[in-house]
Amino acid sequence: MAREVRGRSGRSPRRATPRAGGPATPRLVGLRPDPIASVERGADGIRDPVAKLKYLRGNLERFEKLDERFQAVPFAPVRWALYRLTGLKGARALFSTNPNGALATPPRRRPVAVATRARRAANWAALLLAVAGGLAIAAYPRPRPAASVALPLPPVAEELPPPPPGITPEGVWRVDSGDGFELYSNGLRIDTAWTVPSEKRRYRTFSLTTGMESEVQEKPVGIVFHTSESDIWPLEESFNEKLRDSSHGLLRYLSRKQVYHYLVDRFGQVFRVVKEEERAHHAGMSIWSKGDRVWLNLNGGFIGISFETRWAGGRALPITRAQLEAGRRLTDYLRDKWEIPGDMCVTHGLTSVNPHKHLIGHHVDWARGFPFEAYGLPDLYRRPPPSVALFGFGYDEPFLQVMGEPWPGVRDAERALAGESASSGRSLEDVRKEKKELYDRWLAKQTREAKDYAKRASTGIASGRAPSQGD
Repeated sequence: MAREVRGRSGRSPRRATPRAGGPATPRLVGLRPDPIASVERGADGIRDPVAKLKYLRGNLERFEKLDERFQAVPFAPVRWALYRLTGLKGARALFSTNPNGALATPPRRRPVAVATRARRAANWAALLLAVAGGLAIAAYPRPRPAASVALPLPPVAEELPPPPPGITPEGVWRVDSGDGFELYSNGLRIDTAWTVPSEKRRYRTFSLTTGMESEVQEKPVGIVFHTSESDIWPLEESFNEKLRDSSHGLLRYLSRKQVYHYLVDRFGQVFRVVKEEERAHHAGMSIWSKGDRVWLNLNGGFIGISFETRWAGGRALPITRAQLEAGRRLTDYLRDKWEIPGDMCVTHGLTSVNPHKHLIGHHVDWARGFPFEAYGLPDLYRRPPPSVALFGFGYDEPFLQVMGEPWPGVRDAERALAGESASSGRSLEDVRKEKKELYDRWLAKQTREAKDYAKRASTGIASGRAPSQGD
């Protein structure tokens, strides 16, 4: 099975394990009067778009860390001096808001007619001492909230009301197509110029009743929603060129790696990367179920839709209204074409797992905040995830540090496991262990079959005969 692509620049966000000893103190060395301009100059010499994105992202993250330290300075004139000395003031539009208020430039006083050199020297000395004190205060480590405490979260997506009944047609059909585009009856326009070939779908499902695998399947049965983790530039008119370049660089990467079937960019443009009938490398180690059937590793049976943005733990506005509307039209089209039920339209964060540690939330994009209701879909955050309910998976401290609290369905699944433990007279650990072992057996069987098929396929190519569907 193809390895899932992770990380930045078109890859889904993985939760990071905190480093021991706390965050490092940012240094002022290397900053210029206009840090953004200096970063742009450095980026101009990088030809590879992915390397350029990593360079830009890394520098902006460095500036953001320094900005966080400056925000911690409680005295406004000192904060103002720090931003002026480092040249970081002009870049603050890209960063988070200042909890202490505006920079508060010190009020100007009328010029003094006569000023001695001694007074000037004393003023400069006082300013330098204040700056040094401010840096010391900013660098001093502060306690963080306990990981188990649920933090209040602002809205994570713009409101998009469900469509009124009778407005949306019963079906969605293609009304026009041409060189590089397709147009559909619900207003959906798909740019097809970036489409690349991939391997055909081929997967099986498992039965909870019999434990047996299904016949080989080739039809997509669900949708997985992602975020690309590649948002860098603010959505402002002055950044139009940067926004376009960023999207095109991302599309080149996604096409080269066959990541996702569709990308919805910041302006609501929909790009097809991999055909729906073929397999994209978007979901990796993941679990979902419906009724008696269980899907392991959703690359085989699910269509991947990614919104160009950073998820940022759900504490930032993840997508624009244009993306919301375009994503809903795309979802309606795919559901109509492939007859996909609402409870098979899920987010990556709800399905992603670490199979070796039996943990949920290996990737957490859209682990909360997806506008299910606005898309006419059931709220799957309230459904017990099969990774916990069927296979006994848990979560660890790094997961809680990102999420604060698991989504409601996880708690329901945990209560069901505790009830099963009480009714069977076994310990909760024994119940979880039995379910984890079932997952391990099914995953091992699926992995062996995938390797055998890949080996036969390569042999068939060498001999001029590809393996048949039933192989």
